[in-house]
Amino acid sequence: MKILVTGSNGLLGQKLVELIATKKEHHVIATAKSALVLNLPGIEFHALDITSQQDVVDVLTKTKPDVVINTAAMTQVDQCESEKEKCWLSNVTSVSYLVNACQRINTHLIHVSTDFIFDGTHGPLDENEKPNPLSYYGKSKLEAEVIVQQSAMSWAILRTVLVYGVTKDMSRSNIVLWVKKSLEDGKSINVVNDQWRTPTLAEDLAMGCYLTATKKAKGIFNISGSEMMTPLDIALATAEYFKLDKSLVHQTDSTKFTQPAKRPAKTGFIIEKAKRELGYAPHSFREGLALLAQQIKN
Repeated sequence: MKILVTGSNGLLGQKLVELIATKKEHHVIATAKSALVLNLPGIEFHALDITSQQDVVDVLTKTKPDVVINTAAMTQVDQCESEKEKCWLSNVTSVSYLVNACQRINTHLIHVSTDFIFDGTHGPLDENEKPNPLSYYGKSKLEAEVIVQQSAMSWAILRTVLVYGVTKDMSRSNIVLWVKKSLEDGKSINVVNDQWRTPTLAEDLAMGCYLTATKKAKGIFNISGSEMMTPLDIALATAEYFKLDKSLVHQTDSTKFTQPAKRPAKTGFIIEKAKRELGYAPHSFREGLALLAQQIKN
């Protein structure tokens, strides 16, 4: 099976390309706007800007993948709020280009979405929950889902939550790396205790994408960790695992922060459908930290 990955230089993209490259029975086609960060044998690479309709048509027509996994997106929530046109182009228009190209060559599309399509009034949530985004980022991701669902092609949407992990070039930060670095530098940090998520190890999300691709599974799947945690829980668990000073972690709540984009208070996912239909089995948060620690060491 030929699997094309968009956004191959992102955290999820790197993990996914790495994973598929280890599977002899599948061929990975990595795509990204700039040169590939990973240097692995057997990877076919094509430069691809998914906001260019011509690029999308050219690359997909040339490579004819069996499955396309779209991990590319503008994910900086506050930036999406202030740069709405760029956000829409990256998260919505580009998806319509991918959908049209996939329909044309009869390719299964797997699109990665987010818990930010929900308003956060309660959680954890299953796949049937009604979306109601609070931010422009959430609105753009929901609109992309609608485009995928209304298409005539074979598709799957994988929703995820608060992804953490380590990239090869250490170019991407996330809550775990931010906490670790801040405490190692002796900095005090304020962390909220009134938001709930099910943090997702990047390797687990990549495996969820891979399982969906190999089964050509259709429909919506929640792919995340299984533990409901606040950012404060995450920070304290990270400090404890890496034996850092927990007294530098200060509890606060979201009313103390002024951010351009609203965040949902409580999301987190119920992942029973993915476990049952895909064989998805995420790491515990502590196991995720151990894997991350090993990768940093290497």
